[in-house]
Amino acid sequence: MDLIKAAERLMRMDEATWLRHANPWSVWTRFTCLPLLVLAVWSRQWLGWWALVLFALAAAWTWYNPRAFPPPDEFGSWASRATLGERIYLARRSHAVPRHHIRAAHVLAALSALGLPPLIYGLWAFDWWATISGVALMILPKVWFCDRMVWIHADLTGIPPGTPMPYPTLPEPAPAGSAS
Repeated sequence: MDLIKAAERLMRMDEATWLRHANPWSVWTRFTCLPLLVLAVWSRQWLGWWALVLFALAAAWTWYNPRAFPPPDEFGSWASRATLGERIYLARRSHAVPRHHIRAAHVLAALSALGLPPLIYGLWAFDWWATISGVALMILPKVWFCDRMVWIHADLTGIPPGTPMPYPTLPEPAPAGSAS
């Protein structure tokens, strides 16, 4: 099961939402989602059941974030290309994404998952160090994953990073049977 594809379906990411999510403000503020969810869970120590309100607000922000900003005027930024690369990666059965990119994305997802045990323990035991370590272990591989998505975009479109892109350039689907 592809967890990233499942998350895309859960988030109801359509074409318009993907274009909006390519806004660098959307990409960079996306990194606030996990810390806000963690803070909401941690706040149960002070707020009791009212922490569920904060959790609901953090979950709503997680869903709303890709829709919160307009599509960018320019798609050449690192953040925009990370979003475009992720779209290519998610459609890898239709695009000839090289195996080394797929393998790297899987490794980075596994590295990110290593942060889950200390995060869960930290939230359960109110251990700041475990919680912060878990968040860092989850977010840092995600940043690296985003960078890999930029690389996928560059490899499959032939457009080097840093090149201005007034439109969200994606590669044509590969002929049947040639996708990795």
